[in-house]
Amino acid sequence: MKTSTPIYLVLLVFAFCSSCKEQSNTDQAKETPAAETKTVAAHGGPNSITRAIIQNRKGDIWMATWEGVFRYDARQPVGQGTTFTNMTTGVSDARFFSALEDSKGDLWFGTIGSGVYRYDGVNFTNFTTKDGLPNNEVTWIYEDKAGHIWFGVNGGASRYDARLPNGQGTSFRNYLIEGDMMVEDTTGKTIPDLTRPPMEVNAIMEDSSGKLWFATRGRTYVYDGKTFLVFMHADKPFTNVRTVIEDSKGQIWFGGNDGLWRYSNNTLTQISKDFCGYIYEDSKGNIWTSSETGKGWALSRYDAMALAGLKPTPTVINPWKDGNPGLAFGILEANDGSIWFGTTTGVYRYDGANFTDFMGNGERK
Repeated sequence: MKTSTPIYLVLLVFAFCSSCKEQSNTDQAKETPAAETKTVAAHGGPNSITRAIIQNRKGDIWMATWEGVFRYDARQPVGQGTTFTNMTTGVSDARFFSALEDSKGDLWFGTIGSGVYRYDGVNFTNFTTKDGLPNNEVTWIYEDKAGHIWFGVNGGASRYDARLPNGQGTSFRNYLIEGDMMVEDTTGKTIPDLTRPPMEVNAIMEDSSGKLWFATRGRTYVYDGKTFLVFMHADKPFTNVRTVIEDSKGQIWFGGNDGLWRYSNNTLTQISKDFCGYIYEDSKGNIWTSSETGKGWALSRYDAMALAGLKPTPTVINPWKDGNPGLAFGILEANDGSIWFGTTTGVYRYDGANFTDFMGNGERK
């Protein structure tokens, strides 16, 4: 573990125009009733890349995958009736990448190349660059405390005012990466797809002080509502961060090419040098990561008690006995305490002792 390093924030020039017109209304967004999609019940879960997993207030588990959006009825005992349903059959054949349930109970799903879809329980509504997004590759979705929905896209971020009824007023405000800076765009500029590194916004998070953090494949930015700052360590920009979260103690965690880092009391400490893709805090205060280890990809769990020490070491949990199928992605603690995570070949559930995968024609261990 590296020694702790003080942090500095570098102020960037940011032209913030609160009186400028926002970019587009949503009355052109396409709606597809779920009842007309002819959804197909899947006996097993997805068999391809599963990037994000969430559980909504009804208890269903939703997965953003490259085969579509899957819903898992976690309230129904396994083996009794239909468990998995591909909800976007007939809606979109896009590769889905990100997911969020907002404070109103609507579900949002980002895609690579087809913008973002909102599902209100009946209809899917599609938003693209035609409606105000700066780019159609939506890699992250986040709701701030004010109820704005933020989309991390290739080229920057977009803030959607979900409080405005569709077609009434304007809804999108876009913030683009220009060189080393992140600035608001009021011209309606769009960014071509497939321009990912270093323009991709990987994660967005609002901390307990109200500041927003934007992790990109380039620099990491902190936004106070008026000004974007570059987050620095060792007099260098903190770069290529894939995930940023704030834990229940107010500590901020970063994961990326340079490993796993913890930011506390204005000090940044490297916890692990292994590449870290996702970070998740469970209800007990344990920190989970999907990361690369010396033996390939695995889940790592840092127990809450161990995190109080100077050199916390994780419990590495590897579900793959017969080889490693590739990367591990989004992590979720379900209501029953089980840990779900996505991989390049589908989704797994870990109950503390055993792994269950849901690929192929049914559930198996």
